[in-house]
Amino acid sequence: MPSALKEIGIKKAFKFFYTTLLMILYKFMIFPQMRTIFLRLCGAKIGKHTIISSDVKFINLYRTGFKGLTIGNYCFIADEAMFDLADKITLGDYVTVGWRSLIITHLNVGYKAHPLQKCFPPIAKPVFLDYGSFVGANVTILSGVTIGKCVFVAAGSVVTEDVAEYSLVAGVPARVIRKIDSEFLNI
Repeated sequence: MPSALKEIGIKKAFKFFYTTLLMILYKFMIFPQMRTIFLRLCGAKIGKHTIISSDVKFINLYRTGFKGLTIGNYCFIADEAMFDLADKITLGDYVTVGWRSLIITHLNVGYKAHPLQKCFPPIAKPVFLDYGSFVGANVTILSGVTIGKCVFVAAGSVVTEDVAEYSLVAGVPARVIRKIDSEFLNI
């Protein structure tokens, strides 16, 4: 039996096969409304008027499945965004995820015998993006991160820790550049 199969087991291997077939079917959903309905049928919770572009990727579905995905109302997910569903991902209402952005919920350096496993044990933690947050192009959000209400994450940033509401963050790692005037937003 191959090493990978020994480590994940038959049940997870079957779930991997099954979810891979779902992703093949997902590719045939040419309209955003079709993708939304398909994802809902697969267990995702997706709000009204949400647009999921055609080339959004979902990985590690064999862990949480689409049940680990919650997307609020009036959200937009751009092409080539990638969602790691090793743990839950939750997007509040009016969240935008930009082109080629990554939301990572886990870290695993490799097989159990990998020499770095002792220093970097596997982890999986949920990611939460609150109401009105904006994630620019090519942003990476790491596991366990909560992005607060009305946060603007500048393109190319790597978010390694929680971000307080009404902030503009940028950089690698992302740091607060300035606060956003919540009174100006009329929220």
